[in-house]
Amino acid sequence: MKESFEEKLKRPGFTVIAVLCVILACILLYYSRPLGVIGLIGLATGLIFENYSKKRTKEELSDFIENLAGELDATVKKNIVTNPLPICIVDKKGFVEWYNRSFGDLIQQENLLYREISEVLSSFKLKEVLDKAAAGDPVQFTIHDRVYRVVTGDDTGDENDDMFVFYFLDITEYENLKKTYKDEKTCSVRIFIDNYEELMVRASDETRSVLSTEVDKRIKQFAKKNMAPLVKYDDDKYYVVMDDKHLRNNMEGKFTVLDDVREIATDQDLPVSLSIGVGAGGKDFQQNHDFSQAAIELALGRGGDQAVVKRSDDVSYFGGRLQTVEKRNKGKSRIMAHALVRILEESSNVLIMGHRNPDMDAFGAAVGMFAFAKKFDKPVHIVMDYVGESLMSLYEYVRDNGSFDIIGPEAALAMAKEDTLLIIVDTHNPVYTESPELVEKVSKKVVIDHHRKMEMSIQNPVLYYMESYASSTCELITEMLQYIGDKSVVSKVVADALLSGITLDTKHFTSQSGVRTFEAASFLRGVGADTAKVRSFFQVDPDLFRVKAKAILDADLIKAGGTCVALSKCEGKSENIGLITAQTADEMLEIKGVKAALAMGSTPQGEIMVSARSIGDINVQVLMEKLGGGGHLNTAGAQLKMSMEEAESRIREVISEEMTERSSK
Repeated sequence: MKESFEEKLKRPGFTVIAVLCVILACILLYYSRPLGVIGLIGLATGLIFENYSKKRTKEELSDFIENLAGELDATVKKNIVTNPLPICIVDKKGFVEWYNRSFGDLIQQENLLYREISEVLSSFKLKEVLDKAAAGDPVQFTIHDRVYRVVTGDDTGDENDDMFVFYFLDITEYENLKKTYKDEKTCSVRIFIDNYEELMVRASDETRSVLSTEVDKRIKQFAKKNMAPLVKYDDDKYYVVMDDKHLRNNMEGKFTVLDDVREIATDQDLPVSLSIGVGAGGKDFQQNHDFSQAAIELALGRGGDQAVVKRSDDVSYFGGRLQTVEKRNKGKSRIMAHALVRILEESSNVLIMGHRNPDMDAFGAAVGMFAFAKKFDKPVHIVMDYVGESLMSLYEYVRDNGSFDIIGPEAALAMAKEDTLLIIVDTHNPVYTESPELVEKVSKKVVIDHHRKMEMSIQNPVLYYMESYASSTCELITEMLQYIGDKSVVSKVVADALLSGITLDTKHFTSQSGVRTFEAASFLRGVGADTAKVRSFFQVDPDLFRVKAKAILDADLIKAGGTCVALSKCEGKSENIGLITAQTADEMLEIKGVKAALAMGSTPQGEIMVSARSIGDINVQVLMEKLGGGGHLNTAGAQLKMSMEEAESRIREVISEEMTERSSK
C-alpha cells in the first residue's frame, strides 16, 4: 500500500539525529560544562524549529490538496453535466436520483427526478438490466427510433450497491450496418418441377408447350419479385440466387409461389407442383450451395410440393399440401431390385431391421426382405427386440409356419462384420430403429422406406429406396420381389405378411391406395395370400374394443374457422395401444365435418403413442413433425416421452397453431 503524505512527514529520521545530539551534549557536559550547555541550547533550538517546519509543511500540503480537489471536482461535474453521452443515476429501488442534459434530451420528458426508471423507460427493468450486465450480455433499447446500448458504471452490477450509473451508447448506425449486412447475404435456391415428365406425357400436343411456358412464367415472376437472377439449367430445374431479406419475406408468406404454380390449369387431374430447396446462413456461398442440395433432397424425399429452408442450425418446412403423386412407371423398382442383388452377392451375411415397436408394415417388410435375401443362400436374420399385442397374431403365425431366424439386437451386434449387409425397412431415422448401435457399427446399409424424408436420416447408405407415394414399405418390397425371376420365394406366409402390412397402412385399402397398391395386392393374392387370414390379424379382444369405443364416444371436437379436428384419449395402458389409437383415429374420420383426427394413449412403459389421420385438407405429417414424429399427409404418428397431461397440452397447442395458420390465409 502506498504511503500517505502525512505518514511520510512522520518518518523517524530526525528523531534519531536528535537522540544522537542529546548523547553528544551529555558527553560535552561531562568534559566541559560551558560547551555542554551550548550544545543543549542548540539542540532545543533545533527541536523547536523542526516542529514548526513540520507543522507549516503539513498546512501547506493540506491547502494544496484541498485546492486541487476543488478544481478537479468542478471540472468533473462540468463534464458530466455537459457530456454528450446520456447518463443517469438510479437508486437500488429503481428511482432516478440524477441525470445529465443529454439524458433529458433523449427521454424528452419533464421532471424525471425521483420517478421510477421503468416509468421513464417502460422497457427498462432494473433487475433484468443488472442481471444481464452481470452476465456480460448486451442490454439494448430502442428510443425514438434510435438504438442504445446500456452500460452500467459498475462492472458487476451488484444489487447491494446504493446507486447505479447507466450510460446510453447510441449504436444505431452499427445496428443498421449489421442489418444491411444480414439482409444482403446471399442464399442458394434450387427449384424443381416435381411431376414434369408425367405432365408432359399426359398433356396433349396443343397444351404441352403452353403448359411449359406458363410454368416458366410463374417461376420467372417469382425470381423478378425477389430481384434474383434465375438460371434454367434443365427442362424442369432452375437455380436462383436471392438475398436473405427476400428469403425471410418468402418464409413469412409461406412461399406463395407453390400455390401460384399449383393453380395452373392442366388437361388432367394432375396439378403442377414444385420442390424448392434453399441453403442459407452458411459461412460462405459454397456452404449455402451444399445446404440447398441437402434441402432439395429433403423436399423431394418428402413428396414434393414444398419448400425446405436449411440453415446451419435448423431446417424449416413450408407447403406439402398435395398428396404425393403415384408414379406409373415401375422402372425404379426393377433397378433397385437388381442393385440389391449385386449388393447381396458381395455380402457375407444379412441383418434386417425395422423401427422400434414394429407394426405389421415393418414386420411384413422384414419378412419380405428375408425371402428376397434367402434366395441368394446368405445367412439372414431379422432383428427384433419387442413384439406388441398388435403384432402378436401375425408374429406367431410367421414364427410357427416358416423358417425365419429372428434375433435380438445384442446377438445382431455380435454377428456384425465388415462385409455384413444391414437392410433397414419402414424407417430412415437411425434413432427410431430397433438398434441405433447396429446402424453405427455396420458400414454397408440399405434403406427401404415409404415415409416422407426427415432431416435426421441414415447417412451414406449403399442403396436408398424411398418413395413417399407408396402406400407402405410392403408395397415397395412386393414390387422388388417380382423382379428376381422366381415367384416361388414368395411363400403363402410371406404373401400374408406383406399383404397385412399393405392392409394396415392403407386402412383396408381406403387411404393412399393407388394403382400400384392394388397391383401389388393382386400379385400377393396370386401367390397365395389369404385375405380372411389377414383380416384375423386385426382383431382385438373385447376389452380393447371397449377402450376404443369409449375414446371415440368421449372425443373432443375442436372447431375454429370452419375446420374441425377430433382429439381423443384412450384410457389405461396397453401393449396394444398403437393399434387402438390408429383404429380410433381412423374411425373418428367417419364423423361428419371432421377434417383430421388424433388419438393418443399410453404404453405400459409410460410412452405416449399418437396416431393422426386426415381426409386431405390438413397435413397431419406436419402436425406430427412438430411433436418429433412424421408420416404422410393423411397418415402420421408420434411417440412422446412425457405424461398424458403434458402430451395433451402439447397436442392442443399444435392443433391451435394449425388452425390459426389456416384462418390467417
